[in-house]
Amino acid sequence: MTTDLLIDGMLSGTGVRDAVGGGYVAPDAIGLSAQLVADIADWQRKYEEAHFAGFPANAVAALDEEGLVIASRVQGELNDKSIGYFSDGRMERLA
Repeated sequence: MTTDLLIDGMLSGTGVRDAVGGGYVAPDAIGLSAQLVADIADWQRKYEEAHFAGFPANAVAALDEEGLVIASRVQGELNDKSIGYFSDGRMERLA
């Protein structure tokens, strides 16, 4: 199965990457609830802080746990899409 979207905390991204076409998409442009869009933005800000702190292992673990929950929530709202998760702190796909 092809992954359509990746939840991704990349510093220059939006938190949601188009895994098929490339680039990032605005979370509010793909039909996500206002609360989930806000939660993605908050998580993205925390990932940015971790980036500038050198990705402390404990921060990355907590952010990845939160990111995996966000990926699950996105999957629940966009059940016609396949959603994955990429850890920028670890530089590897986790889901």
